[in-house]
Amino acid sequence: MKVLLVNGSAKKNGCTYTALKEVADELERNGIETEIFHIGSKPIGGCMGCGACSKTGKCVQDDIVNSAMEKFIEADGFVFASPVHYAAASGGITSFLDRMFYICGKKLADKPGAAIVSCRRGGATAAFDQLNKYFTINNMPVVSSQYWNMVHGNKPEEVVQDLEGMQTMRTLAKNMAWLLKCIDAANKAGIEKPQREAKIATNYIR
Repeated sequence: MKVLLVNGSAKKNGCTYTALKEVADELERNGIETEIFHIGSKPIGGCMGCGACSKTGKCVQDDIVNSAMEKFIEADGFVFASPVHYAAASGGITSFLDRMFYICGKKLADKPGAAIVSCRRGGATAAFDQLNKYFTINNMPVVSSQYWNMVHGNKPEEVVQDLEGMQTMRTLAKNMAWLLKCIDAANKAGIEKPQREAKIATNYIR
């Protein structure tokens, strides 16, 4: 079992990474393989809604989204982490996830996901809510912790001093590991996944 942890900060080893590393270390202690994937600091274009990916399975913007797609499809669980920018997730991870889920969101159904935000002071809950919506529109179980999954600090060394935040990260990892093992046990016991109905799309203006 493997969890893909996505670092949505332009800074590879900053505050967001510090939180993810705490989660990854605890997952490893619980027997779960991990990979921290950094989206990088290069610009990531937003989804244009052109629909070309529905025919090719790839985005016409051939960048890190396409190159990371196999990692998403192969992973058993996810942790999406972002710094808080203007009370929202970073522009980079927003564009990245918009396009990734538009292309292969259906293939991620039934895989547990968790969101983490790193914040200097305010706006954390708004960004946290934003990231969780990728899971809740795609039939993905949401993994929680003992508090909202956030850490506070302006520098990595300050994040480490957020003892409650660090504990929240470890608890999150333990809950993720437990859920993955429960899903694995259910699969081995022959318990079927929920049967999906054909999706109904209702327009409000007729």
